Amino acid sequence: MGKLQSKFRKRSELYRTSQGRKGDDTFDSHVIQYEPAHQGSVNAVTTLSPDLCVSGGADQAVVVYDWKQGRLCQYFQSHNREVTKVLCYPGSTWIFSASRDKTVLMWDINQGDEPIQDFCGHELVVNGIAISPDGRKLCTGSRDNWMCLWDIESSKCEQRHNISRNLVTHVCWVPGSSSLVQSSEDKTIRVWDSRMWQVTNTFPAKQYIQTYCDVSPNGNYLLSSSNGFGGQGCEATLWDLRQPGCKLVEYRGHLQTTACCVFLPASPGGTTQVATSSHDGSIKVWDQNTAVCLGTLPLDGAGPLVSLAPSDSSNLLCASFNTGIHHIQLGQGSNQSSGAGPDGAEGLEMRVVSRF
Repeated sequence: MGKLQSKFRKRSELYRTSQGRKGDDTFDSHVIQYEPAHQGSVNAVTTLSPDLCVSGGADQAVVVYDWKQGRLCQYFQSHNREVTKVLCYPGSTWIFSASRDKTVLMWDINQGDEPIQDFCGHELVVNGIAISPDGRKLCTGSRDNWMCLWDIESSKCEQRHNISRNLVTHVCWVPGSSSLVQSSEDKTIRVWDSRMWQVTNTFPAKQYIQTYCDVSPNGNYLLSSSNGFGGQGCEATLWDLRQPGCKLVEYRGHLQTTACCVFLPASPGGTTQVATSSHDGSIKVWDQNTAVCLGTLPLDGAGPLVSLAPSDSSNLLCASFNTGIHHIQLGQGSNQSSGAGPDGAEGLEMRVVSRF
């Protein structure tokens, strides 16, 4: 405990001088540069509450951050290699983090700086974590080809299934269901039944590695994103989960790997939208049904953009390799608004508010 508190104090001193500082000449002077959440690249970000986000990075740390106030709230460090994914259970104070150290750790923001549970058993990096809707089970997926189902209370592995070449890249639970979805380096999407721990559907293989997946809040649709280069591949795909393997539309426009794809919360009277982030350093927002690109926001110098976390219909967080986490504000505007490029057909304004 003492060692962890010591680390927290040292980091607080390191970052205190930068808190609330406006960006220097390297950045847009209208963007606020807050206290950095991490040293080095940020690999994952998710929301814990309307004000708080959780992130994991190459510095092996899991951080709770008040992104509205620009304040680092809690700092956890028990992984011994970089953190690959973070996940929060809705309505709780639970946080789960996956790592290249082959483990998943569980934290509670009200129970100190030590993990309250650990899930050990994978042989390679863990890239996928998902919690059952009732909060009792944890699913993990790894590059070791294993998909595992754990009892959260006991941390016991109850089910394991190995599929050759199934190098898992992401996992998500279908809301209100016993089904899970996972993406893989073998270019496929698989749907699992958590009761039998068997694959119930395998979608037709795409041309490139599937890097990420997300399920719509109503459980009807699935997004997946593709690896690629030079504009080849690099797309996101919308699937109908009610008709497994039914491809509805593709979102094309990124020039390098699309690393993340998410459904955006619906705004009153607005169209349903999805967002993608890419190794080409840009974020795009699309009309979910027509695949028209509504707006593009390049984050110059940020490097690969690897994780997105919507807070509401107007606010989006994006994790980057080079410049931390970006708070992006979304809103209707003219095509001349910041971030709305020539392909912003409906003039969606996309603006960076702060970095941390």
